[in-house]
Amino acid sequence: MPKFSEEKLNNWRKPPSDSEETKLVNAHKMVKDAIDACDNLRNMSIRVFGQGSYANDTNVKLNSDIDINVRYEDAFFYDLPTGKTNSDFALNSPATYTYSEFKDAVETALVNKFGRSSVTRNDKCITIEANTYRVEADVVPTFLLRRYSADGSFVEGVKFISDSGKEIRNYPLQHIENGILKNSETQRRFKRLTRLYRRVRYSMMDDGIDVSDNITSFLLECLVWNVPNNIFNDYPTWTERLRQSIIHLYNSTKDDASCEEWGEVSELLYLFVGKKWSRQDVNTYLIQMWNYLEFGK
Repeated sequence: MPKFSEEKLNNWRKPPSDSEETKLVNAHKMVKDAIDACDNLRNMSIRVFGQGSYANDTNVKLNSDIDINVRYEDAFFYDLPTGKTNSDFALNSPATYTYSEFKDAVETALVNKFGRSSVTRNDKCITIEANTYRVEADVVPTFLLRRYSADGSFVEGVKFISDSGKEIRNYPLQHIENGILKNSETQRRFKRLTRLYRRVRYSMMDDGIDVSDNITSFLLECLVWNVPNNIFNDYPTWTERLRQSIIHLYNSTKDDASCEEWGEVSELLYLFVGKKWSRQDVNTYLIQMWNYLEFGK
């Protein structure tokens, strides 16, 4: 008999409460207000938007923080196809405003709004501590990124450089759009099943299971993204949707060939290329998860 009842799983698939959601919205608004109020930033082309579990509506009560992207759009980074140079795309005017200057300016704006004691600069983001009005917020200053194809077309994402010098590229808006589409195609079950995966992971950790740090909330959402729609649509209970999705993911991550084409939700980055997690990490975790849920053979 499974460890958790259908009633329990049905409760776990729900989003945060209205009061928690209000604190998420408050944090987002206050960051935007901070950018708008900053003399050094207000006249720049800057887009402030949520990303991660908050923006994708896959967050759970145990993970009710917020990631906020502050994207500078008056200049951009670019990635070119192999064999092409910047002259092929008329990219011959280097920007005079640097990413490090932008991150410094965003940090100053946040300190002016929230106070130095509430703002911590980290390697990849700037964290604003929570209070009774807002949740904790990780603010990520980024530059617009253009990824060009040989024909001159491009897709837009974000790029930032950590304080330690690592370059990170993401496509958060495409992630949001694709998640909405899959949710529609699965009778709103994609985001609900993602919340279940996240809840189970937290429950495993609370119960002392040694879950690898490589099994992140983002990774879990991407794994659920790669579950075929029929598994969401053809099974009548959350118990069976969870069970059948684990079976599919486990069988598909036994070897590289079965999942080497899997992508992140954005479908613009491979899921198992250049990541801190590996296919083996995922396969091992799925065994842990299966045993924890007491699904049996």
